[in-house]
Amino acid sequence: QVQLVESGGGSVQAGGSLRLSCAVSGYNIRSNCMGWFRQSEGKEREGVAAMDGDGSISYADFVKGRFTISKDNAKNTLYLQMDSLKSEDTAMYFCAAERTGYCGAHLRLKSDVMDYWGKGTLVTISA
Repeated sequence: QVQLVESGGGSVQAGGSLRLSCAVSGYNIRSNCMGWFRQSEGKEREGVAAMDGDGSISYADFVKGRFTISKDNAKNTLYLQMDSLKSEDTAMYFCAAERTGYCGAHLRLKSDVMDYWGKGTLVTISA
């Protein structure tokens, strides 16, 4: 059974930083496609950052230069370092994984590509 458990969310002021973690069990992140998505109130879920097993990465334009996705294969954990946070980054952040192993540049940030989801961790940024 695949389980994804996010942690690291919280409340910070604009300009601050947070580091999200996604601990994974029942699924080997080493060679698979995983990503971070977010959903704020009244909006659709959107892709934030995603990584294929070969290390290829995609970022949404609105986080480029501020967020960094990474993983620790030994710990089977995915991370999202978020710097220079803005009030518009306030959202529930979800970790997700794709079943077949490869997403590709055009699909990494598409939520309907992902098969497994965590329950999310809330990030609140105050102005």
